[in-house]
Amino acid sequence: MTVFTSEDYEKFRTLRMTKVAELLDELLNDESNELVAPEVLIRQAVDQALEIRRSNRIERLIAHAHFPFADAAIEELDYRQDRGELNKVRMSRYATNDWGRDSVNVIITGMSGSGKTHLACAIGIAACHNGHSVRYWRMDDLSLKILSVQSDHIAHRELLDQLKDVDLLILDDFLTVGIDPRATNNLFAILADRDRRLPTMVLAQSGPKYWLDMIHDRVAADSIVNRLAQNSRRISLGSFDMRREQTTKNRQTGDHWD
Repeated sequence: MTVFTSEDYEKFRTLRMTKVAELLDELLNDESNELVAPEVLIRQAVDQALEIRRSNRIERLIAHAHFPFADAAIEELDYRQDRGELNKVRMSRYATNDWGRDSVNVIITGMSGSGKTHLACAIGIAACHNGHSVRYWRMDDLSLKILSVQSDHIAHRELLDQLKDVDLLILDDFLTVGIDPRATNNLFAILADRDRRLPTMVLAQSGPKYWLDMIHDRVAADSIVNRLAQNSRRISLGSFDMRREQTTKNRQTGDHWD
């Protein structure tokens, strides 16, 4: 038997409290709560509604980030000795970092297969759980996207605004290959807008000296690399090939076939 009438629910909708009303209705109809004070049940309904809202927001943040590894978790990272500077103490700080207030960039370097992308996704997903907006882009895909919308002023402006204002911007495979000169100015604008304001996480096999050679415009190259490198934390992964390790594990499972 419902406690509230349709008129009551209309009032709750006006107050944007429909979920609280639904949960409170369930609690009031639960015989085990017969002797529980109404104020206690109201408090429980409010807490449950807030938790549901929080969970839904986290799901939206993770979906919007477009992580290639949407199930990556800092708690499940492999901390074996030959994984460079990766350790639990350091990662616990990244797991709770306030990206909206921390303007320091993060540069993750390591050989192909060392687990840079998986690590960045784990950090990014932890950021989403803490309520931060995150956007993952592979650098070549971002360059193509920028070029595809350049003729549409509104779409181009919207893309640049999203990139400059997201709490944590992750750029994977950064300058692994050269960037189209037409996209260089946009990359500079994005990083200049974020500089000393919001952090950018860069994943690369190489370091700043190599990046300079991959940008044809020397002035733009100096500006881009300087903004990223001079205000950054570094994580250097070891030489262990995590991709090969995961492939070996997959071959050992019962559902793998050649």
